[in-house]
Amino acid sequence: MPYRKEQFANDEIYHVILRGLDNNLIFKDTNDYYRGIFSIYEFNNSNPVEILKRRRARRKEKKREKGGDPMSAAFDKRDRFVDVQCFCFMPNHIHLLMKQLKDGGITKFMRKVGAGYGRYFNTKYKRKGYVFQNSFRAVCIGDDRQLQTVFNYIHLNPASLVDPGWKENGINNPEKVGKFLEDYKWSSYLDYIGRNNFSSVTERNFLADFLGGARGCDLSMKDWIKYKKALIENQKLLLED
Repeated sequence: MPYRKEQFANDEIYHVILRGLDNNLIFKDTNDYYRGIFSIYEFNNSNPVEILKRRRARRKEKKREKGGDPMSAAFDKRDRFVDVQCFCFMPNHIHLLMKQLKDGGITKFMRKVGAGYGRYFNTKYKRKGYVFQNSFRAVCIGDDRQLQTVFNYIHLNPASLVDPGWKENGINNPEKVGKFLEDYKWSSYLDYIGRNNFSSVTERNFLADFLGGARGCDLSMKDWIKYKKALIENQKLLLED
């Protein structure tokens, strides 16, 4: 179960990464990814979460809304630990950019996500033991430059699936990577560039305004892709070994 000993400060923004144990896969199929999205939405709640009851209620609401966001109906009813600003799910790890809303919020949220998704994963794949590494990693974002860097880096992470060496050598085919990211469902990038995906999971007003709206978010990413920004100086910030 993920945990941290240090205290996180309310209203500060943190980049958090949670990896599968021994870098094992934590998402093996599409349903796993959907369950992961469900987890970071539903477990962002200090109240007890009744999974089956909530899922039935959302299905009924989705039918009434004829294809609307299946999580939006319950959004204002949660007592949230954090504002999830950005997220990206990779096959063996998760990136989150979060602002803590209440004392101990990040730690409590990560515990609930780790325990809840872990139970699902172990039940589905008939396994026992930990799914995630015992401790997630986190770093506080200290200034505007770091904030934009982390926004781009989190959303550019899936480039590794089509260009494995981009972090060390830059992006070889910017057009291919750009198209891949625009088709990659398992992050908050699509919502930031104005394509409704999992819009109720993230609180985007602050970052979207900071970057200049949907067009600004799109241009910020394309600039990174085109000019192959070096990552070495930001290694600690980006939480990569």
